Amino acid sequence: MRAAAGEVAAVLCLLALAAALDFGYHHAEELEAYLREVHAAHPALTHLHSIGRSVEGRDLWVLVLGRFPTQHKIGIPEFKYVANMHGDETVGREILLHLIDYLVTSYGRDPNITKLLNNTRIHIMPTMNPDGFEATKVPHCYYSRGRYNKNGEDLNRNFPDAFENNNVTIQPETRAVMNWIKNETFVLSANLHGGALVASYTFDNGNSVTGSSKGYSRSPDDDVFIHLAKTYSFNHASMYKGTGCDSRQTFPDGITNGYSWYQLEGGMQDYNYVWGQCFEITLELSCCKYPPADQLEKFWTDNKVALVEYIKQVHLGVKGQVTDRNGNPIPNAIVEAQGRSHVCPYRTNEHGEYFLLLLPGKYVINATVPGFKSMLKTVEIPDNTANFNALKQDFSFSEVSIRTRPVSCPKMPLYQELERSSAAVKPTLHLLVLMATVILLFR
Repeated sequence: MRAAAGEVAAVLCLLALAAALDFGYHHAEELEAYLREVHAAHPALTHLHSIGRSVEGRDLWVLVLGRFPTQHKIGIPEFKYVANMHGDETVGREILLHLIDYLVTSYGRDPNITKLLNNTRIHIMPTMNPDGFEATKVPHCYYSRGRYNKNGEDLNRNFPDAFENNNVTIQPETRAVMNWIKNETFVLSANLHGGALVASYTFDNGNSVTGSSKGYSRSPDDDVFIHLAKTYSFNHASMYKGTGCDSRQTFPDGITNGYSWYQLEGGMQDYNYVWGQCFEITLELSCCKYPPADQLEKFWTDNKVALVEYIKQVHLGVKGQVTDRNGNPIPNAIVEAQGRSHVCPYRTNEHGEYFLLLLPGKYVINATVPGFKSMLKTVEIPDNTANFNALKQDFSFSEVSIRTRPVSCPKMPLYQELERSSAAVKPTLHLLVLMATVILLFR
């Protein structure tokens, strides 16, 4: 009996610790301790792991939340939030800790949050640049060396770029995130920054193929990205007003195309979209990059609803499996909506799954297994985000009974290849994508 009482006391202690999150800044040891406490208090709902280490050897912690936190389950989409990739932009780091607290304490009590966690696997990385955060000794609203990692590199200029050769040394933090993206089936993401108040969306870089000569770099899924950005801005306390941080800079509806704002090479959101099959936007959450701690509670209040509503958008569109005549999954099959060909074609994962974020409407979905005839299906997509379940549309290839070999797009400027092809023959964008992909994959 005494042992049982001791166990109960230990559990209650852990619950008290997890609930004791204050509105202050949490340095590396405190952040790790908090994440461990949450996992200990909610072991069935959470999974804590490190995806790698920073230059100075600090863990890059990720807390996964959901009904199946330790592994991917067929039909359940993967979502992620990443904060603090610029070490001196600190608001995102802290509000993600409060988001974790809100999700675990609401599970089983709030029907909305319970459904969200039962139908979504949510990955939260409070800091991608722990070294930069610890190096910021004097908080500053506009600039400090803590922006960069220990090697002095800007992590949001450190990814392979789809438009030009990014001649940088890939940093340990960047490599860890790239491997993380490769090993999961992320569908939707956001990275949290500071220094402005706006939701910025792909593309950050561009060329003539994406219309950059007109000051806007348009992706094939531009309508979806605008919807995603507006979902956040209109659920934020004030972002939707578009007033920005001073009278010189305004953002209608609180959103902007990344390239229209300023051109950026080697950014994380473009990398996610092109090579990760994951729609990511950049959320600038505070005019002051490192505001006083006594403002953090208001930042949480301003962002709380938007953070949850944005996660729900992972259930937009259509999902399904591609299988062979024996019902076995076919990995690496290409599945895309007609008229929305990606420069690096979106493919099924090892379970034969695909996820396509699409707004409500009628679409033709094209599934292709290399060497076999494509299969087309017309679908009418409703808005299922409130039901936490995208439309399901499977494909079965009765003539296929083989597993396709792994295929990946090379980490090179794919849109540069398209631009060269376009200048030579002026075919349609869809044909350009197919031509460039074939050339690159079979070099």
